Amino acid sequence: MIVQKLNCWEFKKCGREKTAKEDGPGTCPVVTEKRLHQVHGGSQAGRACWVVAGTMCGGVKQGTFAMKYDNCEKCDFYQLVKREESANFQLSVLLLRQLKDSKAHVEGAVINPS
Repeated sequence: MIVQKLNCWEFKKCGREKTAKEDGPGTCPVVTEKRLHQVHGGSQAGRACWVVAGTMCGGVKQGTFAMKYDNCEKCDFYQLVKREESANFQLSVLLLRQLKDSKAHVEGAVINPS
């Protein structure tokens, strides 16, 4: 039996997975972030939202990873993913590297493996 893993927008029921009305907060960047598709078994970045800039928390738009990680680390969804993934949980530094490397590759930059 395959267990369906929840994405952050399903868990939080924020409604930002859809294109929002013009006066609303807009579609969450997690929904459109293709570089983290399937990480932790999620759709787009739905199970790695803590590394994506511009998400919402408590109705407040969050900034970059460095600005928001302290809040995200305490989040019930982050804790759920960490428990569910256990030994397979991908550390934030690896996810951030994946975002950076994918962006550099798309832009045609030479990636220096180190």
